[in-house]
Amino acid sequence: MDSALRDECSTGSKRGPDVLHSGGATVSTRENGGESKKFKVDVECAPSRVLHIRKLPEHATEAEVVTLALPFGRITNVLMLKGKSQAFLEMATLDAAIAAVSFYKAAAPVLRGQPVYLQYSTYQELHTDGSGNQKAQAALSALNSGDLSGNSIPPSAILRIIVDNLLYPISLEVLHQLFSKYGTVLKVIIFNKNNQFQSLMQFADAAVAMQAKMMLDGQNIYNGCCTLRVGFSKLTTLNIKFNNDKSRDFTCPDLPSGDGQGMPGIPGPLSSSKEASLLGLPMSSMASSVGSLGVRLPLNTAVGAGLPGSLTGVSPVLLVSNLSVEMITPQKLFNLFGMYGDVHRVKILFNKKDTALIQTADGNQAQIAMSHLNGQKLYGKVLRVSASRFPSVQAPRDGSEELTRDYTTSSLHRFSRPGTRGVHHIYPPSATLHLANIPQNITEDDITQLFETINCTVKAFKFFASDRRMALVQLGSLEESLQAMAELHNVELAPQRLLRISFSKSVI
Repeated sequence: MDSALRDECSTGSKRGPDVLHSGGATVSTRENGGESKKFKVDVECAPSRVLHIRKLPEHATEAEVVTLALPFGRITNVLMLKGKSQAFLEMATLDAAIAAVSFYKAAAPVLRGQPVYLQYSTYQELHTDGSGNQKAQAALSALNSGDLSGNSIPPSAILRIIVDNLLYPISLEVLHQLFSKYGTVLKVIIFNKNNQFQSLMQFADAAVAMQAKMMLDGQNIYNGCCTLRVGFSKLTTLNIKFNNDKSRDFTCPDLPSGDGQGMPGIPGPLSSSKEASLLGLPMSSMASSVGSLGVRLPLNTAVGAGLPGSLTGVSPVLLVSNLSVEMITPQKLFNLFGMYGDVHRVKILFNKKDTALIQTADGNQAQIAMSHLNGQKLYGKVLRVSASRFPSVQAPRDGSEELTRDYTTSSLHRFSRPGTRGVHHIYPPSATLHLANIPQNITEDDITQLFETINCTVKAFKFFASDRRMALVQLGSLEESLQAMAELHNVELAPQRLLRISFSKSVI
């Protein structure tokens, strides 16, 4: 490092104009009256329009550096010193520079997962010439033309988020956990548009939104899928009327739910205190025995049990309420929730038989099941599915408790075998079911009669032309489809031939 950089911010002797070199570029650093101060990075300098950024990651780009100061005002010049992991940004006004330094004192900027340091420079302006700084100047030119990184929308506090390659469902809570790592999230809306999962998310200010965009754009939520595309929105504010599974205003927790349904991924109609009371536990016991649900979702996490990208730290236990007391059994819950994860234990509460705890192999599977089944109708009642704060379901004593079943070693799990194809066939509930493992002697009439025994109406049926062991069946309603999944999945059609049922995305 040359002497000028090494002595930044300390007082020194008077000399001629200092010149910093970066490739073929030069920058004049003469200050008041021809004096130039030496550098010392650990000493705080007087406010200046020029910002000094150091300890940049090795592969940080010019555009990334420019965007650090973008939310605070117009940038008039930039100099990258990649060999020294440093950069200088000149703001249009002193107020903009002060705002940037003040903000980053409270929350250090992060580039590519590495903290960087931003402070005032002793230099009052930058004068660059030469060709060695072309990339930095190109990034600045793109900024001034409103086309930085291909995005013509200027920075704002609202991000527009698109999730590509949506192999697994994403809930509002998952997005909140991811993005709140970088600052306060005020409001969130999720929706589908042009066959894409999208979200609008409003932050406390544009600087936080910028930081979240820089860190998460292009990242995968789960290994190899659910890729985030993050840009700025033209909107200036989000107007949230309801707190439910599609929208959330964290500044107004008392908003109505609108449709009355619980929110997948967000503690639902049963709060932790009510859950504890249902289970006969005092709140002190509850608090001491469980972990927090506020764990932020790590990116590209290791493969968990069964499905990739497990939600480390999130409970694998679901609290399911509003069940039909007359019709529900642990086996039916095993069949239904087993569509979305390997169910290890099911416990129907003794004192509240319309409520059950269901433990899956990991938090990711619990999240997927909750996203798909919360709000669905079964036996005439709308299911309420929320995350439990218990880390596990207690095993039945001596196997004698009828309301609690242990399926940990069951051979009927869909996802327990490595490389299973089940993870590629996870679909939302639908009135069309995919049937597999059908014996050769079973006819269409046999299948129709089977469904009629549980009062389900078969509207259409079709064997696969290429493989008669598989078929599609369309039932009279979505509720009938859930009932069939709960009652007929794994039913024995012939000795050692169990019927396999899945929800299908196809139509007949």
